[in-house]
Amino acid sequence: MPFKGELIAIATVMCWTVSVQFFEAASRKVGATPVNIIRLTTALILFSLLMVIRQGMILPFHYPAHAWFYLGLSGVVGFFLGDIFLFKALVELGPRVATLIFSMSAPTAALIEWLVLGQSYSLLQWSGIWVTLSGVCIVILERQSGKAGRQTGLTVRKISLKGVLFGFGAMTGQAVGYLLSKPGMETADGFLDPFGATQIRAFTACICFFIYFTAARKWADVGQALKHTRAFTFTVIGSAVGPFLGVSLSLWVLHYLSVGVASTFLSLVPIFIIPFAVLLHKEYVSIRAAGGAVIAVFGIYLLMNGG
Repeated sequence: MPFKGELIAIATVMCWTVSVQFFEAASRKVGATPVNIIRLTTALILFSLLMVIRQGMILPFHYPAHAWFYLGLSGVVGFFLGDIFLFKALVELGPRVATLIFSMSAPTAALIEWLVLGQSYSLLQWSGIWVTLSGVCIVILERQSGKAGRQTGLTVRKISLKGVLFGFGAMTGQAVGYLLSKPGMETADGFLDPFGATQIRAFTACICFFIYFTAARKWADVGQALKHTRAFTFTVIGSAVGPFLGVSLSLWVLHYLSVGVASTFLSLVPIFIIPFAVLLHKEYVSIRAAGGAVIAVFGIYLLMNGG
């Protein structure tokens, strides 16, 4: 079948694009943090079922201690702290702008790797980092006017400083979590199974959420979220479509495409979200904002393929 890898990559992007819509809708109804723990618990159950089917155990206890340490730490930083900020950004900014800022996690990870680990990058890759940053700045620094929205009958989404800070918190958490995952997955014989690695990250994040809700005495909020049928349904569907199915398809993509090409395809979420923003959320998206998203994705392309 021609273009099989490309079609799977597009399907992956669609999974992540759709799942964000469900999570944003659920978070608006019952709050971002309760949705987060329900999402992670649902994804962990699905990963555990897959682990039992594939390897006959509920968790990858056979993984070495260093894997549990680094992947567990990655789960705390990326899935716990990072996702708290991400879901708050989704509520504050909406999926379009929140995911665009979140897409800067790849350039951010590259910068951290350069500063801390001494990783070298080509001139083209450095150009990609700055192009991505420029594209995101075009969007978040755009002056929002209600006039265009009134003329088109669409809603003009305000970009608040608080929302941008939430977005940058999510981006940083994702970048640091990704960097911590690498030494956790490396062994003398190669790399560990990504499904098991993701399951460890989700497991440790769930533990953090359980500790947080117990210490803050916020389990009543989770109870209310579970009783809210529509929000709970949205969260479960989003978890199955995004963290589980999306991750599975993204791994399948690597069977057909190089890491650079696959990563570029998977960074298209901010562009795919634009039609959803207009048609589903009735949000006004200016030509400048759409252009900024395209520029940011092109920067990610340069970063991933410029080596």
